[in-house]
Amino acid sequence: MSFVKLTASALAISAVSATAATARDQVQVAGSSTVLPYASIVAEAFGENFDFPTPVVESGGSSAGLKRFCEGVGENTIDVANASRRIKDKEIKACAENGVTDIIEVQIGYDGIVFANDIKGNAFEYTPTDWFLALSDEILVDGKMVANPNKTWADVNSAFPAQDIQAFIPGTKHGTREVFEDKVILAGCEATGAFEHLLTHAEGDSDKAKKKAAEKACISLRTDGKSVDIDGDYTETLARIESNKDGIGVFGLAFYENNTDKLQVATMSGIVPTTESIAEGEYPVSRPLFFYVKKAHIGVIPGLKEYAEFFVADEVAGPDGPLAEYGLVADPELTKSQAVVSEEEVIGGNS
Repeated sequence: MSFVKLTASALAISAVSATAATARDQVQVAGSSTVLPYASIVAEAFGENFDFPTPVVESGGSSAGLKRFCEGVGENTIDVANASRRIKDKEIKACAENGVTDIIEVQIGYDGIVFANDIKGNAFEYTPTDWFLALSDEILVDGKMVANPNKTWADVNSAFPAQDIQAFIPGTKHGTREVFEDKVILAGCEATGAFEHLLTHAEGDSDKAKKKAAEKACISLRTDGKSVDIDGDYTETLARIESNKDGIGVFGLAFYENNTDKLQVATMSGIVPTTESIAEGEYPVSRPLFFYVKKAHIGVIPGLKEYAEFFVADEVAGPDGPLAEYGLVADPELTKSQAVVSEEEVIGGNS
């Protein structure tokens, strides 16, 4: 196959239409806004390098994409769901209830979740504790959980400027939100001692139930306007920051790296988020990225397996490929993903 047009395609993300396919000879993809630019690059290049139509790629968030994926089997359902988190057991169950029983999970690489603000604004060096104290609806003060009183970043950390807290974070349908809650807010809750306090006072008929209740309380965020959910993609978050210079946004690394003329990035626990720090496991807020393929559609929807194989080819998703140029941290075990696609290995077995 020819990859002559591949690099040029990396610059033409916007060329991939998110409109409905005119005929069902096109692969249809939906899901994660984090994976969207990578899938768009692959779709554009696939259309240029193969005798198949360019796949239709839509966003909407990981949860929304997987919900559509699990609606059933057939030409009126999507073929691929992009996700910035692993599919949940309850989603696998929902799929099965609708006849989607053979799901191929493909890991494409890694991404970091970064915290960035206006390039001319104040610089920050965060820890998970800072974000918990800034955004949690309740924090631990003198042995009691109280309504969060912090109004500025200086209230959170005396080393920070007295800048109003204004955070723009991914909405609950985005996979990025779950990673943010787990690796930042929950980690900060634990570091401040709030989690242990909540666990001690949690109600439940088992240790597991009490832990779940404490975790839920930890990640419950304030609703007074200091924390704002963004249901759209990262371009909406960027627009919010451009209109509110005090705003701090939560982004994927690749989006930040393609907007360094507008944004500056903060460190997290003393580590600068880069492709290298994520690949080496140093940066604490990173996650694997996936796409899921409906095996029942392979051989029915033209080009589906070829698209999946193309996505994880060394020339595309490897360290020297166009996805890495855009910000994807290449998976050092990419050959495993290639084998999963080649062998059509489904979750839970090889059926």
